[in-house]
Amino acid sequence: MTDATALAAQLLKEHRQSIDRLDAILVFTLAERFKHTQAVGKLKAEYDLPPSDPAREAQQIERLEELAKAADLDPAFAKEFLNFIIAEVIRHHQKHQS
Repeated sequence: MTDATALAAQLLKEHRQSIDRLDAILVFTLAERFKHTQAVGKLKAEYDLPPSDPAREAQQIERLEELAKAADLDPAFAKEFLNFIIAEVIRHHQKHQS
């Protein structure tokens, strides 16, 4: 193995370790987020509020797109990701309404 190959292997290992830590952060962050959205769903069910709030969802999507731009992340990806999360949250809220 050449010195350049060994250096590349070490850099690859370091990047992968960072990715693994970030994946863990994402999982725990999503779990915390869903804990709060489930509490919101229970409140909505208790007070007979609709499971979705299109105005808030639109605000959140707009906000996330701006954050994505500031973070140099593709805003379309950020919007798609948030829409996926919102759909899951609404599904949970609908369960509480049943």
